[in-house]
Amino acid sequence: MHLSAYLARINLPSPPEPTLDGLKALHRAHLLAVPFENLEVQLGRRVGTALPPIFEKIVERRRGGWCYEMNGLFGWALSELGFRVTRLAGGVMRVATGEFAVGNHLVLRVDLDEGPVFADVGFGSGPIAPFAIAPGAFLSHGFDYSLSRADGDWWRMTEHSRAGTPFSYDVRLEPADEALLAEKCAWLQEADASPFVQNLIVQRHTQKGFSVLRGRVFKRVLPDAETERVLESADELVAVLKGEFDLDVPEAASLWPKIVARHEAVMGT
Repeated sequence: MHLSAYLARINLPSPPEPTLDGLKALHRAHLLAVPFENLEVQLGRRVGTALPPIFEKIVERRRGGWCYEMNGLFGWALSELGFRVTRLAGGVMRVATGEFAVGNHLVLRVDLDEGPVFADVGFGSGPIAPFAIAPGAFLSHGFDYSLSRADGDWWRMTEHSRAGTPFSYDVRLEPADEALLAEKCAWLQEADASPFVQNLIVQRHTQKGFSVLRGRVFKRVLPDAETERVLESADELVAVLKGEFDLDVPEAASLWPKIVARHEAVMGT
């Protein structure tokens, strides 16, 4: 694994210094270049938390990944650059599902001279920049988020959507139990109840907002508006993956019957 190859993948010509400004530049560059995606899970291909396969997939094959891959690679790169990084076990929607959620999300703590921050390039439509570990609301890329104290020693990062349904994860500052992360990584790609087994999910930051593909529904989301269209064929699916997310995965066409069936089950015919 070579840092220079990773920097080229995220379109940075030179390594930034291990400072807050350097972290912001890396965080933004990664999210603009690398999409969040679960195509391997949908295609029945096993993914894990080991770094060499993640590097090969995202850097060499120019694919994306989910939190274990995205933050795993990003954390490695930060360490290579001299940042002080700690891997943390988060729980997406722990507010609703309780302790079972813990470990279903990987988050990074980065300790800087200015104080500790959360860095998270693996939450799909999460903040495009790292954010201070301090309670309060904040804007990122024009979108509304907040960080608050939850029960005990948990912190809660909440993404506030215009639809009014907040999406959150809880995280503690202590180092992650790596066995728990591996266990949840396996569950999320094997269990029928996993949203990643049930749905194709692809998201990418753009210069002005997000592009989002969930099953057949493709959206462009801006802070003050969004457009939506329903895909009509396997060929269109492959074209959207390539044109909108820079993912050249022609075998995704094989997923089309499953995607249509899921869309009809959730949305009705």
